[in-house]
Amino acid sequence: MNKSNLWSLRLGFSGKQAQLIEQLGFEKFLNQSYATTFEKTLPTFLDDEPKSLAELKELRQSIKNGTADDQKKVIKKQIKNATELKKWWIDKFLTEKFPLREKMTCFWHNHFVATSQKVKSTYWIYQHNMILRENAFGNFKELTKLIVKSNAMVRYLDNVDNRKDKINENLSRELLELFTIGIGNYTENDIKEGAKALAGLNLGEESAVYRRFLEDNSTKTYFGKQGNFKADDLVDIIFEQKNTPYLITRKILKWFIYDNPSEDLVVYYGDYFRKMNFEIKPLLTKIFTEEYAKENSGSKIKDPLTYLFQLTDELNITNSNSNLISFFLKQQGMDLFNQPNVKGWDGGNSWLTSQIYLQRNNASDLLCNGRNISRKVFDKIPEEGDDLEIKIEKINVSIDFNKNGNNKQIISELSNRLLFRVDDNLQKDMENLLKYDFDAKDFNANYAVLRLFNYITKTPEYQLI
Repeated sequence: MNKSNLWSLRLGFSGKQAQLIEQLGFEKFLNQSYATTFEKTLPTFLDDEPKSLAELKELRQSIKNGTADDQKKVIKKQIKNATELKKWWIDKFLTEKFPLREKMTCFWHNHFVATSQKVKSTYWIYQHNMILRENAFGNFKELTKLIVKSNAMVRYLDNVDNRKDKINENLSRELLELFTIGIGNYTENDIKEGAKALAGLNLGEESAVYRRFLEDNSTKTYFGKQGNFKADDLVDIIFEQKNTPYLITRKILKWFIYDNPSEDLVVYYGDYFRKMNFEIKPLLTKIFTEEYAKENSGSKIKDPLTYLFQLTDELNITNSNSNLISFFLKQQGMDLFNQPNVKGWDGGNSWLTSQIYLQRNNASDLLCNGRNISRKVFDKIPEEGDDLEIKIEKINVSIDFNKNGNNKQIISELSNRLLFRVDDNLQKDMENLLKYDFDAKDFNANYAVLRLFNYITKTPEYQLI
C-alpha cells in the first residue's frame, strides 16, 4: 500500500484523500486539516427538541401524566431524533474534504463517553459532540474542564445524584481512571475527595452548574493539596501530575496508527505533550509527521467506520445511505453515541471477532454484488432495535482500474491501494481470479475486477492499515 493511501485511511475514513496528500504534501495537508471550519447552526431535527430545563421538566411531566399512546409517541420521537443525529454525523464523515477534524471528534467521542441511551436528551448529546468538534485540536486540559461541566456528562456519570449528604463517586472516578491519569496513579482517597468537590454540580441551561444547597464547601485533600476545590481546580491539579500525559498519548497512537504502541513511544510523545502544555495540534503534528516517515503499515486493525467508508468509496457509491451505514456500524459493534460502557469501544482485536468478520464479509458481498438494503425499510422503522424485514434494491457499483492494463498491472494497482502486504500465495490467488487473458476493455471487465475486489476485502491483509 502506498503511503498516501495508507495515511488517507489513517487520518480519514477511506482512500479519498490520497490524491490530496500527494498534491499538497503531507505537512500542508495536515495544516489544511487543522484549519477546517464547521457548521454551528442547530440541525433542524432538533428544532422541537427540549433544550431548557423548564422544557425538559414539562416533557417529563407530560410523559408521567399522559396516556400510554402519548408516552409511546414521545419515546418514538426521542428515538427518531437520536437516529437523525447519527445520520447527521455520518453525513459529515462522508462529505468532509479534510476529514481529520471528524476523525478526531470521533476519538474524543470514544474517550469522553456519554451515550444517548443513558443521557436521554438528544440536544445535550449534540452539545457534547459539538464541544468535542470545536476543541478537537485545542487544549486537552481545557477540553476536560468543558466536558466535566457538560450536561451530558453530568447526567451520564450520575453526578446529578452527587450531593454533600449523599456522595456519588462515578464522575470523580472516571475523571481519573479513564479521562486523564489512569489506574495506578491516584488513590481511593483522591476519588472520595474529588467526589466531594464535584458534589452539587448539577444540570444547567447550557452547561452544568453548582447548586448552592447541594455542594460541599469543606476543605478537601486532593493529590496532597488542600482547599475548597471545585471541578476546574480538580482538573488543574490532575494536569500537574507527572503521569497525566501518557494515558492520552497511548490512546491517540492506538486510534490512528498502532494497536499496540510501545511504551517508549507513549512516554516520548507524552513528555512532548506536557512540554507543549497539553496543546493537541502540535502533538498530532509531531506524531503524524514522525510516524509517517517510518514503515509501519499493517500495525492497526481497521475500525468498522474505516472498513465501511473505504468499501463505499472504492465501489464509487455516490448516494451512500447514512441509515444503512449506521445499521452496518451497529452490526459491527461501533454504534455511534452508544458505546457498550464508559470505557468506549476497545478497538484492536475487538474489531475482528469471528462475528464482526462475518458481518464485514456480508456487507462486502451485498455491496459488491450491486445490492443495497432499501431506504424504504429504514423509513418505516418505528423505533430503534425493532426487527427489520430486509428488502434489497439494486445500486450501481464500479471499481476504478487502468482500462489499458493487463491482469498483473491491475492486481498491482489494487494492491497498492488496498493491501499493506502481498505475499506469493496471495498474488497467486489474485491471478487465479483475474487470469492472464483478462481483457480490461471487455464489456464485463468491471464485473471481473469487482469479484477480485470482493475477494481482497475478505483477506486478513485488507483488515489492516
